[in-house]
Amino acid sequence: MKKHKWSTRFVGVLLAVSMLLNGCGGASADESQQADTEETISIVFCHNQPVGSPEDVGAQAMVEKLKDKLGDRVSVELYPAQQMYDMDTQLEKLQLGEIHLTMQPTATVSQVVDDIKVMDLPYLMPVNDAKKIHEVLDGELGREALSRLEAGGFKGLGFWYGGYKLFTTNGPEIHSPADFQGLSMRVLNSPVLKAQYENWGAQPVPTTYTELYGALEEGLAEGQENPVQTIVLNNYQDVQSQMVQSYHGVMHYVLMTNAEWFNSLPENVQEAIMEAEEYGREKARKAYAAQESDYIETLKSAEGVHYYELTEEEISVFQKSVQPVYNSQTAGSQWQMDCVKRLQEAFAE
Repeated sequence: MKKHKWSTRFVGVLLAVSMLLNGCGGASADESQQADTEETISIVFCHNQPVGSPEDVGAQAMVEKLKDKLGDRVSVELYPAQQMYDMDTQLEKLQLGEIHLTMQPTATVSQVVDDIKVMDLPYLMPVNDAKKIHEVLDGELGREALSRLEAGGFKGLGFWYGGYKLFTTNGPEIHSPADFQGLSMRVLNSPVLKAQYENWGAQPVPTTYTELYGALEEGLAEGQENPVQTIVLNNYQDVQSQMVQSYHGVMHYVLMTNAEWFNSLPENVQEAIMEAEEYGREKARKAYAAQESDYIETLKSAEGVHYYELTEEEISVFQKSVQPVYNSQTAGSQWQMDCVKRLQEAFAE
């Protein structure tokens, strides 16, 4: 009896251990099978800037970080320089979910989401202080502005810095608002940019990015505005003689995704995309800072080109001239008026 009793207990223990091991082994097998059967997430990422531009450097870094984080879990196709669709079409395809990531100027996005136009108001940003701009737009106010993109079916991930915009013309020097009187200035199709030049007496000429060089060369527009890197990388100095560092505005890009698609992703994939975006954004800023002085030297040394900066007194006159633009562009939205006030306070701190 004692031997039989001991054997029964031993067999029971063996059965319990076997069940425990089998249970653990079964869970691991299920998880492994689930991982093996997960479909690869395909991501199409389009932007407008030339290959090798600071924005493209950041986009490439974002893609590499995403692959490092998720490995074969994702497949990312990057199309720079409008290789897939022009700017407006990229925005439309993002809304439809046919592409998944894009980087667009706020002026372009404002055609779909009106609130984001506040970022393009003239002399809203601090003069020659990129660090302060990054600090504010990476913070609570920037995140709030990005959340307004949900109205267009987008999820804004971050503001990418494209540099201060310069005034450029093919002849007239610009030292005061009065110098714009009667001048035709190419702009993106943005209500704020149109109002800005109309306020100064110029004639805004909405023109696409791809058509800009030809419009300047043929005299369809006498001037335009863009950051120094965009001017140099597209050789606008060949068809523009005056380069004016005015600090009147910043070329903000928004790195954004389709909100419905993003929200359908597993949480760890969402987190990886957000982390990769932040990494790419910082890489783009560093690339711009490293290359900016070289771009300026290219303009200064270009034959027939006059590069100059507005004085503090000249900037002050411009700053005082833009209030009508603020009044007309934000009058219909309490949020826009409040946002402008809070941004001004944050930049002034």
